[in-house]
Amino acid sequence: IFLLRKKELDFFYEGCGTNFLFPEQWEAYVDAIPEEERAGGFIKAYGKRLRGEMGDEEKFAASKAWSIWEGSVSRLNVPTREAILKKWGDDDFALAFARIENHYFTGVDGVAGFFETDGWLLEDAQLEKIRHIPTVIVQGRYDVVCPATSAYELHKKLPESVLHMTTTGHSSFEPEIIQRLVEATDEFSERK
Repeated sequence: IFLLRKKELDFFYEGCGTNFLFPEQWEAYVDAIPEEERAGGFIKAYGKRLRGEMGDEEKFAASKAWSIWEGSVSRLNVPTREAILKKWGDDDFALAFARIENHYFTGVDGVAGFFETDGWLLEDAQLEKIRHIPTVIVQGRYDVVCPATSAYELHKKLPESVLHMTTTGHSSFEPEIIQRLVEATDEFSERK
């Protein structure tokens, strides 16, 4: 579960969490940004590059560094370096993936995405709009991209929801996540 809050973005992209678990991969992500630009934040520095403001060479280098960072830490059982580079380091994939994410993470007036406030999705007024919808939350306990605290906080605000904390990372392709999602889908299909 990703609620697009500053604390989630800081955890993964600004060196406040995931970097402590994956220091080697973090170093490659950090190295793509010159030291003098880091104080303004990695999301901002990457954004300048991903929008092409620093030229094509920087744009493609930044897109690969951004994408490979995420691809390197998304699974509990990390794939081989070759497999990560084949998918996440592909020029077209990396550029599209990194630009889309960075665009939404940049936001306006310090609020990421298109929300009016940080934590907007957890506000009572927003939750009342969806409370009637049957909700199953499937979250990887060891997800270092979208920390489990977000799923837990959402579940606490929607106590009628069902929360499954799986022994997985971030990827929806991990077997236990697939199993829980299929079970939820099957259950929803049986409802009238």
